[in-house]
Amino acid sequence: MLMSVEQAEGLPLPGPEATGDELFRLGLLYSTGQGGAPLDYVSAHMLFNLAAMRGSIEAKVYRKELSQEMGADEIADAQRAAREWLAQG
Repeated sequence: MLMSVEQAEGLPLPGPEATGDELFRLGLLYSTGQGGAPLDYVSAHMLFNLAAMRGSIEAKVYRKELSQEMGADEIADAQRAAREWLAQG
């Protein structure tokens, strides 16, 4: 199982001022394990979800594709992490 957002030792999460494009780019790093980010589908899904909420059309496409590679529990973890991130902002 891939690491959850809380366990990930990678890039810091963006602040509440992050744009949809910034969130999308960070999601790409986690979805591919590049740029100093661990390969972490839960974090990637969370970031794509947040990016989609901020208007990124690409993030919606990537989130859907990534969902097909994830279990229901991982998707639930990603959604919970997105809600927690939003609550902190």
